[in-house]
Amino acid sequence: MSRPLPDGVAIIPRPEKTPAGLKAALAVVAPDRLPEMLEGQTGAMASAIELGGVAPIRSFLSHWAAVIEIERVPATATAFHRANYLANHAPTAEECRAHAVEVAELYRSAFAAANR
Repeated sequence: MSRPLPDGVAIIPRPEKTPAGLKAALAVVAPDRLPEMLEGQTGAMASAIELGGVAPIRSFLSHWAAVIEIERVPATATAFHRANYLANHAPTAEECRAHAVEVAELYRSAFAAANR
């Protein structure tokens, strides 16, 4: 029987910030989101071609690195998904705002850690 990880311990190491590295990591930590990632990758490539630059691809990689940063640490993933759920189901605007701020803070922290 497996034991839960202590708070702050990652399921996997931080992956390389490449399409292949992020896809492999997502397949472990949130496999149900792979179709979303692949759709985003296709869109980023199309935008890069249309704009004639790599900024859309960099944005795509940075976003998915942050998503994986959240998902690879179970305590962070639980807090993120809980706050997101509560923001979407809050009975008042004030409660929604408080939970949305928590979601944003967790995402910003993960984004900063994954994109140093």
